[in-house]
Formats: sequence, C-alpha cells, structure tokens
Amino acid sequence: MVVRQTSFDLLEECPITCSSWVGAAIETLAASGGKEERGAVFTRQTVVGFILDLAGYTVDRPLHTMRLLEPSFGGGDFLLPIIVRLLAAWRAAGARVSALDVLGNAIFAVELHRNTWRTTRAAVVSFLRSEGLAPDAAEGLAERWLHQGDFLMAPIKGRFDFVVGNPPYVRQELIPAPLLAAYRRRYETLYDRADLYVPFIERSLNLLAEGGHLGFICADRWTKNRYGGPLRRLVSERFHLKYYVDMVNTPAFHSDVIAYPAITIICREEPGPTRVAYRPAVDQASMEALADALRARTLPKRSDAVREQARVTDGSEPWLLEASGTMSLIRHLEKQFPSLEEAGCTVRIGVATGADKAFIGDFDGLDVEQDRKLPLVTTKDITTGEVRWLGQGIINPFTETGGLVDLHQYPRLRRYLEARQEIIASRHCAKKSPANWYRTIDRITPSLAKRQKLLIPDIKGSAHIVFEEGRLYPHHNLYYVTSAEWDLRALQAVLLSSLTRLFVSTYSTKMHGGFLRFQAQYLRRIRIPRWGDVPAALRDELADAATRRDLHACNRAVFKLYGLSKEERSALEGDGE
Repeated sequence: MVVRQTSFDLLEECPITCSSWVGAAIETLAASGGKEERGAVFTRQTVVGFILDLAGYTVDRPLHTMRLLEPSFGGGDFLLPIIVRLLAAWRAAGARVSALDVLGNAIFAVELHRNTWRTTRAAVVSFLRSEGLAPDAAEGLAERWLHQGDFLMAPIKGRFDFVVGNPPYVRQELIPAPLLAAYRRRYETLYDRADLYVPFIERSLNLLAEGGHLGFICADRWTKNRYGGPLRRLVSERFHLKYYVDMVNTPAFHSDVIAYPAITIICREEPGPTRVAYRPAVDQASMEALADALRARTLPKRSDAVREQARVTDGSEPWLLEASGTMSLIRHLEKQFPSLEEAGCTVRIGVATGADKAFIGDFDGLDVEQDRKLPLVTTKDITTGEVRWLGQGIINPFTETGGLVDLHQYPRLRRYLEARQEIIASRHCAKKSPANWYRTIDRITPSLAKRQKLLIPDIKGSAHIVFEEGRLYPHHNLYYVTSAEWDLRALQAVLLSSLTRLFVSTYSTKMHGGFLRFQAQYLRRIRIPRWGDVPAALRDELADAATRRDLHACNRAVFKLYGLSKEERSALEGDGE
C-alpha cells in the first residue's frame, strides 16, 4: 500500500514543547477532577476480552515480541487483562529470559490523573508479584509500562502493533483554554465541537505500525456527526475499518452513559469491507461466539449475527451501517431526487440569546415598547402536534436592518435591559464586544415571525413536525423549515412520513432511549422532488393528510410521490397501500 505523508505523520517527528500555561493546565487536570470531569467510564471485563480478541491480542501469538499502547488506562480495566494475556504468551514461549528484559517494551500505558496512576500502578505491581515475579522485576515492569502524563502531548517513540482502550469522554468546555488551544494546533481532527476521544483516536491511529490494530470502545457520534468529518476522512484514506459493533442498549460499562457506544476495530492496511454486528448480549459465551463469527475466514450466506458491508468509509461522509435493504433505498433516493435545500427549502435553528432568563418572559409582562418584543414559540408550545402558544415572548434589540437599536430612543427597553445588565453583560459575546452588550447571540429578524414555517424539536423518537401559520418567532430549541417554493402543508406530510425517519435514523447518532437527533445537518440530507414536479391531485392529498395529521395517509401519499415499489415500501415499514 502506498501511504501519502500528511500532517498526521509529522506529529511524531516534531518535538513537543509546552508553554508554562499549557503545563499548568495539564497539571491541574492531573491533580484534580472527579470521574465525570476526567471522562472516566469503566468497561466490563467481557467487553474488554471481546475487544482484545477482535484486535488480535490473543495468547496464541508471541505477544512478548509485540508492542501494545493503552492511552488512558484508568483503573486498569483493559490493562490488567492485557497483562494476563502477555504473561500467558510469554510463558507459553518458554519464559527463559528474565521478565524485565523480555517484557519491558511490550506495554506502553498512559494515565493523566495522578492518583489513579498511583493506585493502578500499585495494583499492577501486586498482581505481578502474585504471578510469581520477583519484587524488583514487578517494580521494574510497572516503571517501564505505566506513564503518568497527557497522552495527547506526551512524547511517545516508535509504533505499536496494538492500541486498545476506552478513551476519555470529555467535552471541550471542561478543558482549560490554553491546553485546548495546544490540542487544536496539534490535532487536525479536533474540529468544531469534537469531544476529546476524537484526537485520542487520531494520535492512536498515527502510532499504529503497518498491519497494527486499534480497538476502542467509545461514543459513536463521530461516525456521523459534523465534527467527525476530518477523522472519518483519515480513516477512509489511510486505514481499514475492519469491524464495527453497535453497543446500543447493552451494559458495556459499569455505569450508564448518555451517548450510545460502539466498538471500532481499525487496521493500518489496505481498505476493505467492514464486518458489522449489532447489540450483542454482553455475556462471556455470547461475546466469544460473536468474536469468532466476526473473525471467520468467510461468513455464512445468511448470518443473523454478522453482516459484511462494502464502502462504509467514504471520505468525510457519515458512515452508513444500516441494513442493506434500507441502504439501497437511501442510495436510490439520493441519486434520483435533490436535497431538501436544493428543492427550495431552508433549514435553520431558532434564536439563541445566551441569557434566556433576561431576554424571555411572559409576552404581556415584558415592560418594553411594543415593537421591541415578539411572541416566542418553544417546544412546550407544540407538544400536542399543533401550536398551543403559552404566551412567552422575546426581547428584540435589533433594528430591521440588523444593527442594534439606540437605547436612548427606547426608554422602556433601556430600563428593562439595564435592570438585568449584570446577567446580560456577563455572557461571552458581551465581553467580546462591550459596546454591544445587550445583543442576543443570534440576530433577530422580525419578518421571520410572520412567515409560515415547520417547527421541529431536536431530540425525538419519531418525526414531530408542526405547522406554524406565521405568528411566532422560533426559540433555539427548535429547528424550522421555510420555503418559497413548496407548500408547507404538503411538505409537512413528507416530513411526517416514515421516509423522514429513514433519512434521519440513517445519518443521525441515536441517543439514550432510542431517540434521534432531528438536527439541521440531518434534515438537509432528506431528498424530495421539486414542487413543480408534484401533480396537482397529489399536492392536495399531501396537504390534506398533514392537516389531519393522519400518518398512514401521509405515508400513502409519500409512497406515491416517490413512486416506491412494494419492496421499498416494506423497507420503510409502511402499510404498502
């Protein structure tokens, strides 16, 4: 395989230097922080063994001659089973040379949190001694294996045959600003609002030897979300996504996690098909059987446990790992029809203020000039599937042309805002521009309130699409769709249909409880015909079905709209009429 050198490769060639600010930030994280702040989630032993099997870290191989990296070893959930397998392989090979000489280079494990590092180090030494190693050998191996520091900044030499573990679940807001800036300079995949596990995967991949395997269990968001694009591109261009196991609703960890996890096995080799499994039972026998099935030389023609899919990775595009029947339909619709926005619709999110308690309140009770407030619609107003306005309003500090109003011309608005100035001015956007301290984060355009729109909450189990006739301004917990071409009642029928759920469930990451993210980035993936291509009778049928909120009627009309076959209707789980 010809490997093109990129900046990903150059990372290990550059010496790592840290400013005093960065060093202080690392020290703060190393010395403090509970499990939540450190992103510590502990993996069940059956899952650990499963990942080690899939990565090829098995006792029938000469593990003592190979190198393994564990980038965030925590309490040793992975580390101790790794050591068990390493000792077994070493002893099976004869164990004629001292453990320290032979095994000292076999493991490189990193942990940032100092107290955790000390506790796990003591556990490793104790375990090695219980295995019959001399005290000096046990201490020596722990010294060479276990390193306290920041994996993303620590100097690490050489390449590894295996990288395994459970990288930390840490949001960017919890990382000190100087350290986050240093990470961004160093890691191309720390893009947008990517969690910390994303650059962990980038560096781990970069440290793989030719033919080496990475085996991680972590949140699956990066496989589809916008922020995962650069990392997906890296995997697509340079690696083979070998196995993917969806761990939705499985007890993979010792505690519940909000985002769904997945097990990902990536190899530094020529790209090829991906073997996929879904939601396995987390018991020893089931996990061992699934590992055998995934690693089998050839798959049975019909396998309930494992399927093989070609071209899962495609540049920075989201990974599509759904059943083959629905994937064929998705590809057919994407080829035949334009996207929602290409067909003349616009998808946006409602207004964010940065201080809702100051800018939002009872509409009639907002003591400002009448043209300085707008009626506001939130998720609470549309829970029934229709708009039932509860009377909230939002302060509008903007002129029609987009600038801020002169508060001297609006004395009631001025008094209202100055009474809440401490809250409003403490926001980040206000500190960046003190003269504009009273602006909302997003500009407010009053004409939007007068436009018909479809309102869509972010997190739902199924499409919740509500028609708003043109009286209310959308809050930031709602996405909205407008169109100068499509009749919105007819479009509502399309978005209420099982077709929308197909697109969103294919591209969206799933949340706890089976909920989907109806975000703009996923809604924009929906394909629809152009309004001019919709027959008049079908236009009326779509609009009528949406007005009655008859989901079966919406499906029937949408099936006609797209000319779906019986098989395609079945894939959408429609009634087939």
